[in-house]
Amino acid sequence: MSSSNLTSVVFPIVVAFLISAVTGPFIIPFLHRLKVGQTVRNEGPEAHLKKNGTPTMGGIMILFAIVVTSLFYVKDYPKIIPILFLTLGFGMIGFLDDYIKVVLKRSMGLRAWQKLVLQFVVTGVFAWYLVNYTDVSLAMKIPFWQGHYLDFGIWNIPILFFIVIGTVNGTNFTDGLDGLASSVTVVVAAFFTVVAIGTGSGIEPVTCAVIGALLGFLLFNVYPAKVFMGDTGSLALGGFVAAAAYMMQMPIFIAIVGFIYLVEVLSVIIQVTYFKLTHGKRIFKMAPIHHHFELCGWSETRVVTVFSIVTALLCLIALMGI
Repeated sequence: MSSSNLTSVVFPIVVAFLISAVTGPFIIPFLHRLKVGQTVRNEGPEAHLKKNGTPTMGGIMILFAIVVTSLFYVKDYPKIIPILFLTLGFGMIGFLDDYIKVVLKRSMGLRAWQKLVLQFVVTGVFAWYLVNYTDVSLAMKIPFWQGHYLDFGIWNIPILFFIVIGTVNGTNFTDGLDGLASSVTVVVAAFFTVVAIGTGSGIEPVTCAVIGALLGFLLFNVYPAKVFMGDTGSLALGGFVAAAAYMMQMPIFIAIVGFIYLVEVLSVIIQVTYFKLTHGKRIFKMAPIHHHFELCGWSETRVVTVFSIVTALLCLIALMGI
């Protein structure tokens, strides 16, 4: 391995892992003292009721590890700046939502319109920076058709808003089981790292920082979880996935490597639509779909393992389509 790869790949993973792993034993008891415990829905799987009181907002650990590690690389790798911004921007929206819910004890958190406005503002700043301060085109690589791009001209901006906000909410829905969002996203981050190195896109320090931060967080987030990432973590991870994809002109690839996010969102949309149209009937036993599999008898660890394996296989398929 060349010294540049060692510096931009191995070091960020190790440093972010250590930061995340070392801060855990300090942050988790602190969250306990603040009484920022998760409130589990009564209509959810019965096995989840024992999770009541488990500290949430653990996404702080992930964000801290990613940001601190990435700061060492900002000067030499300027393309990580918009990725850091979108990750941190959505993470702050999630933090605000979590804080209102679990600290101020307002169960609804941010109102839907407030959350949407904030998401539009953060996405708008990202789009503005991308267009004005980078040489990255909004034209999108077409999977399995090398050298061909989709370019919608003036419509590229509305499409960017749709993809970014859709991806962010997809990761949010995926965060419903111990280690699920972390495990799936660490595989996606590994995919982006391989592509970044292979194409020389210059974003690998931040993709590697995400890998390290998530591996460190998983020490405390695997079943039975000692901490949950909350919206602070899940929205931040969605921002990371969307931004990394756009910096490499690969937003269409999110539908492949982020297939789990997509299915989670679609399961909720299908369930709610069908429920309203049929006046109370359901297609799934529960949505998002990971809960459906739980109610079919799958253990949490089995759902997480299967979803992670599916993501890994789809990432390998996506690599062939570059």
